[in-house]
Amino acid sequence: MQTTDWKRIAIFLGFAFGIAWAVALVIALTGGLQNSPDLGGGLTLALVLLATGYMAAPALAHVLTRWVTHEGWQDLYLRLNFKQGWRYWLIVWLGSPLLLLAGAALFFALFPQYFDANLGTLQSMLEAQAAQAGQVMPQVALWPLVIVQGLVAIVIAPIVNVLPILGEEFGWRAYLQPKLIGLGARKAMLLMGVIWGLWHAPIIAMGHNYGLEYAGAPWLGIVVMTWFTFVMGTFLGWAVVRAGSVWPAVIGHGLVNGFAGIVLFAVQGQPNPILGPSTAGLIGSAGFALAALLLLLSRRAWTVPQPVAVEPPSA
Repeated sequence: MQTTDWKRIAIFLGFAFGIAWAVALVIALTGGLQNSPDLGGGLTLALVLLATGYMAAPALAHVLTRWVTHEGWQDLYLRLNFKQGWRYWLIVWLGSPLLLLAGAALFFALFPQYFDANLGTLQSMLEAQAAQAGQVMPQVALWPLVIVQGLVAIVIAPIVNVLPILGEEFGWRAYLQPKLIGLGARKAMLLMGVIWGLWHAPIIAMGHNYGLEYAGAPWLGIVVMTWFTFVMGTFLGWAVVRAGSVWPAVIGHGLVNGFAGIVLFAVQGQPNPILGPSTAGLIGSAGFALAALLLLLSRRAWTVPQPVAVEPPSA
């Protein structure tokens, strides 16, 4: 039976939380997420620190923990293992946007008053961009534009987001998850979700994902974020176990970050962000929640597939 290395887990978490929360303190002291200094080119100090410091903390924690504990550099989960795991790469690549859209569809079905079939938000954005350029916006069909943008995001988002996302996943799924999986998939995924969610707490408290204009802010936002990290993390964690590689999680996480904004083009009014339609909301995360439920009910889902032995040709 695999033993759980709690000492190394504690050291890893100390680094992961310590580095990230120190970066969050700098962000908070320099204006927070809303009033961060403008660095030009659409970048703020907060965005740069989030991408280069906060999101990199788990990967740095992975490296530092191995270094200070003399653990060695085996089993890094960085090998592609594409021959063994290509199915799980594909499932995550195509499944993540579908699960995201399923949650948004459920939200709009329950709260149709917030659905704008005319895509007024996108229309206003395009008109503002045209006016800023001193032009008149031409008449264009918006739904085909959204569909094309979504397809482009599916292809491009995992590539564009690979470095910052690897900063998280090389820590969570490539180091912490293998340390916890000996507890069993259900306990491991629950612990992973709680840890990952609480790790986000400082930036949720500054308005990330949900803003601050909801009842129970920011504590309710932290709770809901923890729920989301549990259900999405279970889907990503399963793919990593089956593929024997961290890369499916990098793909799926990158897709969620790059694709999630698509659903907001169809929003009108002021829906409660705690509920949705964003995939980080309780209802918006329903697609990932269903996937997590099915995976956690199946013990076979978490067994590591054995490579197929190929017999040499007979003489």
